[in-house]
Amino acid sequence: MSKLPGYALVGRILARRNLTFNRFAAFNPGRKAVISIPFFWLAVFFFIPFLVVFKISFSESDIAIPPYTSLFTWDADEAYATLTLYLGNYAYLIEDSFYLDAYLSSIKIAAISTIITLIVGFPMAYLIARSQGSKRLILLSLVILPFWTSFLLRVYAWMALLKKNGVVNDMLMALGMIDEPVRMLQTDFAVYVGIVYTYLPFMILPLYAVLEKMDLTLIEAAEDLGCHPIQSFFLVTVPLAMPGIVAGCLLVFIPVVGEYVIPALLGGSDTLMIGRVLWDEFSLNRNWPMASAVAIVMLVVLVLPIMFLRNRVGNKESI
Repeated sequence: MSKLPGYALVGRILARRNLTFNRFAAFNPGRKAVISIPFFWLAVFFFIPFLVVFKISFSESDIAIPPYTSLFTWDADEAYATLTLYLGNYAYLIEDSFYLDAYLSSIKIAAISTIITLIVGFPMAYLIARSQGSKRLILLSLVILPFWTSFLLRVYAWMALLKKNGVVNDMLMALGMIDEPVRMLQTDFAVYVGIVYTYLPFMILPLYAVLEKMDLTLIEAAEDLGCHPIQSFFLVTVPLAMPGIVAGCLLVFIPVVGEYVIPALLGGSDTLMIGRVLWDEFSLNRNWPMASAVAIVMLVVLVLPIMFLRNRVGNKESI
């Protein structure tokens, strides 16, 4: 048996130790128990309710409690069970342009709101990340401060600010910018203001987490090589902040698509969003199967692009 060099022997020992550690980590029951907690949470509060809604979407509306027919019927005399899937709800979604308009309007409002939130939130996150210790804590506290109050109260506050005899119109008239009150409440403008204000912290915090760890010497190196500050921002800062940008945009875009409270209180009757359609189908029309079909299609519309984006990002990181 030939003797191995010292570095080769050390490498083999370390490789065996890593293999033993990996096997121990793979069969560690404590690790599996910790990982199983979020899976159990998702199963109870997402997957099981999703299956219930998915089942209801294949039912027919009925004047009963609950207001839909059962998928399974049992014939005791013949001793056989029948499964009936009603596809009319999904067919009606395709036939009626109202639902397509609601989906497109929701996606449009969510996309515009996400872009505005990113434009407003990026400079704020950059300022907080470049601030000193105590000042940084104060700025972060101001960002989180709205969460200490009720979401509904904050929306009602914007109703008081944007109405015709509200604070905003009074200030504009006092400054001589307008001669008479401007209608801002119950418009798309009020909806965008409410959404951007409400979801701005969800954009700032992921951006701050990425920008705070950014190596500033990279910007200095880019400027030493002749980059203008604007060029270094787009060539260095933005690519490094891309994980925070993606996370913040997803945290804003996904809930805004299904938003109901803000469009209902700040928007007008012509502000069409899928959240209001769901509420009307469930509560006013009591058409639970149709509402379930609308919810399932909305979930698919949101999940498929997210999965595609996640795979693209994962493939880029693995290269």
